[in-house]
Amino acid sequence: MIDFGFDKLALIGAVALIVIGPEKLPKVARTLGHLVGKAQRYVADVKAEVNRSIELEELKKMKTQFESAAQDVQTTVHQEVSAATSSLSTDWPSYETTMPALDSEPLREPPTYKPTRKNWRLKRSATPQWYKHKHGIRSKAQSGAARVARFRPPGVKLPR
Repeated sequence: MIDFGFDKLALIGAVALIVIGPEKLPKVARTLGHLVGKAQRYVADVKAEVNRSIELEELKKMKTQFESAAQDVQTTVHQEVSAATSSLSTDWPSYETTMPALDSEPLREPPTYKPTRKNWRLKRSATPQWYKHKHGIRSKAQSGAARVARFRPPGVKLPR
């Protein structure tokens, strides 16, 4: 890769100042900076895309490995189950004749669920009065004006 040191950059700047001129040099430098920034962003996007494709390939390889491992486990489980059932059938040949038949008694339907009716008035009246009074639960319905009048200090009159 090209190695630009401070001395080479200073030489390029001096030549650009002479060739382009001091009036156009800031505009050219700004344009060059924009182009370099675009190039860097493009290179970063390409690198990110390459990394994504590599990761995708690795994930596909891992997926195939996991699928093959799962298939192997499934086949071994099926083999073990079939071996166990065959050994049971050979060891206990009279197992089916000694077991009671499950179809002898018909299955009954489970009872249907009936939700209980919730009566909130009944619930509130089941609470003792002393508990309601202690915790500030109203036991009698009052209007707002009656409640204000009830808790107003004695001797205070409202202006009319």
